[in-house]
Amino acid sequence: MEIDPFIFRLSIFILSIFIGYYVVWSVTPSLHTPLMSVTNAISSVIIVGAVIAALAGDSNEIFNTANIFGFLAILLAAINIFGGFLVTQRMLAMYKKKQKDKK
Repeated sequence: MEIDPFIFRLSIFILSIFIGYYVVWSVTPSLHTPLMSVTNAISSVIIVGAVIAALAGDSNEIFNTANIFGFLAILLAAINIFGGFLVTQRMLAMYKKKQKDKK
């Protein structure tokens, strides 16, 4: 009996969602900002690959599968990067307020 490659990849994707969920929620607050920085770096690498995927293929076909998924990957990674920067800035601002109160 042979397993369908799509089902195999889908099961790996679903398992990675659960692992990612438990890893992120078990991070202590003091490690959150460095973790967001690493996540932003990973997302920037994803954007580079997504740009390559979005520009791949024949120039006569604008809307093929690689172009559509590449565009979606660029969009989602950009949202992740900007959201990470916003969260990081908010956490740093909260830390700066605590420093001012101590003086």
